[in-house]
Amino acid sequence: RVSALTGLRLDPYFTATKLTWLAENDPRSWARVLSGEAVVGTVDSYLVARLTGGARHVTDASNASRTLLYDLEAGGWSAELCGFFGVPREALPEIVPNHGVIGVTDPDAFLGLALPIGGMAGDQQAALFGQACFSPGDVKCTYGTGSFVLINTGSQPVRPGGGLLTTVAWQSPAGEITYALEGSIFVTGAAVQWLRDGLGLIGRAPESETL
Repeated sequence: RVSALTGLRLDPYFTATKLTWLAENDPRSWARVLSGEAVVGTVDSYLVARLTGGARHVTDASNASRTLLYDLEAGGWSAELCGFFGVPREALPEIVPNHGVIGVTDPDAFLGLALPIGGMAGDQQAALFGQACFSPGDVKCTYGTGSFVLINTGSQPVRPGGGLLTTVAWQSPAGEITYALEGSIFVTGAAVQWLRDGLGLIGRAPESETL
């Protein structure tokens, strides 16, 4: 059911399972969330809250879709999923489009500057957009610690199974959502580092090519 609603798999990699862990292992902190004294979110929502001096508690649609709390079809937080994971809906950030002004920096919090914050995106979705994959069928692969292949699937979420994840690519200010499929390999460049530093099979990373 979680997979059907979110396009993701039930995994500790995502936000909701981490929050469930927090509730079980740090009850004092979680009590503040339940009482409304504290809120929860993702890295982007934390950064915007800090930049705006606490004025804005927001996340974008691409990051929201990676929390296990976002209903892909409805395009918003799911009461069912919040209940399943025990996360108060009111503690979650407002979901905003990926581009357009979503807040202004607080001069007291950010170098004395009042600047518009005009964009937010998850890392792989940002890479898909940055590689100009604007049309359905456009695909990119980024390499680093892991490798991530994303393909633009247009205005409808595609659910192929086989370990692929369905995700929001981006949402326009008009509310139009573009979806993507993602294939993730969590260990790629890190494997080369392991061969070098962990096993000592190579002395330098470039030697892995010959090997």
